[in-house]
Amino acid sequence: MKGRYLSLAATGAALCLTAVTLTGCGTVQGLTGNNEVTLRVVAADYGDNPQNSSTTYWKDLASSFEKTHPGVNVEVSVYSWTEVDAKVAEMVKAHKAPDIAQIGAYADYAGAGKLYSAEELLSVQTEADFLAPLADAGKVGQTQYGMPFVASTRLLFYNEKLLTDAGVIPKDTKGGWQPKSWADLEAAAKKLKAAGVQTPFALPLGREEAQAETMMWMLAGGSGYTDNEDSYEIDSPENVKTFEFLRDKMVGQGLTGPVEPGKLDRQAAFDGFARGEVGMLNGHPTLLKQAGGKGIKFGMVPMPTADGTDHPTMGVADWVMAFKNGHKTETGKFLDYLYEAKNVTAFTGKYDLLPVTTSGYRAMEAATGGSAPQLKTFLTALPTARLYPVGKKSWAGVSEDVKQNIGKVVQPGGRPEKVLGDIALAARKADAGR
Repeated sequence: MKGRYLSLAATGAALCLTAVTLTGCGTVQGLTGNNEVTLRVVAADYGDNPQNSSTTYWKDLASSFEKTHPGVNVEVSVYSWTEVDAKVAEMVKAHKAPDIAQIGAYADYAGAGKLYSAEELLSVQTEADFLAPLADAGKVGQTQYGMPFVASTRLLFYNEKLLTDAGVIPKDTKGGWQPKSWADLEAAAKKLKAAGVQTPFALPLGREEAQAETMMWMLAGGSGYTDNEDSYEIDSPENVKTFEFLRDKMVGQGLTGPVEPGKLDRQAAFDGFARGEVGMLNGHPTLLKQAGGKGIKFGMVPMPTADGTDHPTMGVADWVMAFKNGHKTETGKFLDYLYEAKNVTAFTGKYDLLPVTTSGYRAMEAATGGSAPQLKTFLTALPTARLYPVGKKSWAGVSEDVKQNIGKVVQPGGRPEKVLGDIALAARKADAGR
């Protein structure tokens, strides 16, 4: 989610899973001396500790694929979400692009003519199984280059005990808390602060996933990154008002905790919630398992909005893309295998994420055990959720600009109109190819 929604930083170093390591002189890109093909895959880590790192999933997937596809070896490097996009960019710049990358954005590579299309790679059955909104989001023009990997939507999580102890939730209430507006959010945060809660509302605008937290607030304020015509409106009046609210009412009143939002990463916020130190935060399905595993009793509600009326929720899909390295046939076989139902559900089940395929969606709808009932709340919102403008070639650069600068907006004396205006100007220039 990353997003890249969807994405948990776990380890700062690459974990290289090499089934057959290429050695010796004279090795030609991807070929061993026996003319075997080695597919190089770079993937993001969705675990929140070394024990549940995505490394295990990819190692098992590569091993099982190799057993049924002799002559094709799979070498996977897993990086944290804080660095995986930059690692792939470095590889591409050095003319050493991986065969397959599972990262947060694809359109800039597609626009540069570096990617195979989904139609060139996948079987008809695999291609047709993607959920239509996600398949459409993977297109540049009319051609799909980005293949969705996992998805998530976002809800507001709250710690039931902290809110009850602070008087936000009356002790005899059985229906939970149902905030509708930002005024409700502010009032609750003030009560939590008065009760001594360290972080009434966690606002992670650090590098890890600032673009997601930003979009959630923009949507709840009645705007977004783009308008209905897909043109950037980052500096819209609604977005300026949104960040004025965050600067003055949330950060300015000391309701966002001891860490400056621009220096708070999403995983650190999740960790604080799982320790019982955070009253409220925006979260995705992976937090279900992390917080539940620590014994935190929590509730989940749609993100309150500026005026209390309904606005779209945010959806996030992380993407798989295949670079034109001359291994089209082998890459296609591996991707067909990756998207088999058993492999999709193995990954989404491990991290409480949402499936990107129709078969996976139906399986989750029918599931009854584990965290399935809670996940259905997220699943219901997926078909109509708003995604990042990932089909824009400029999006990767805009996302990076947001990561670097959005934290400045909510600092004391921050100037939302100026910062958002600068980001918007750069975005429009990039979108126009200037």
